[in-house]
Parts: sequence; structure tokens; C-alpha cells
Amino acid sequence: MARKCFYTGKGPMSGNNRSHSVRATRRVWNVNLQKHKVMIDGQLVELRMSARAYRTLKKSTKAA
Repeated sequence: MARKCFYTGKGPMSGNNRSHSVRATRRVWNVNLQKHKVMIDGQLVELRMSARAYRTLKKSTKAA
């Protein structure tokens, strides 16, 4: 399964580790994916979504 948020489409980012001597080695920042049960069309569906997306989704449903 891909490391991608269902809700926002966020995926892993890549870049460099930088040592004290400024040598570069490749590294990856993965998305903070969590399993959450969400109501979609009246059905509970378990999705893998980022923690940030879940917080935003909770805030928007609370306000409505």
C-alpha cells in the first residue's frame, strides 16, 4: 500500500541529511498516516489518512 493520504494526497518528501561537515546523504520524510473510521455516504469506512487531515476534517464537521 502506498504511503499516501487518502484525503489530501500528501506523500513522502525526499531531501538530504546534512552532517556537521556538510556532507549530503539522501533521506525521506514520510507522512504521519493513521487509520481512522470515517462516515462516507452513511457507511463507516476505515481509511489511512494523515493526522493533520483528520484534525482538519474533525474541525470542519464540528463547525457544521
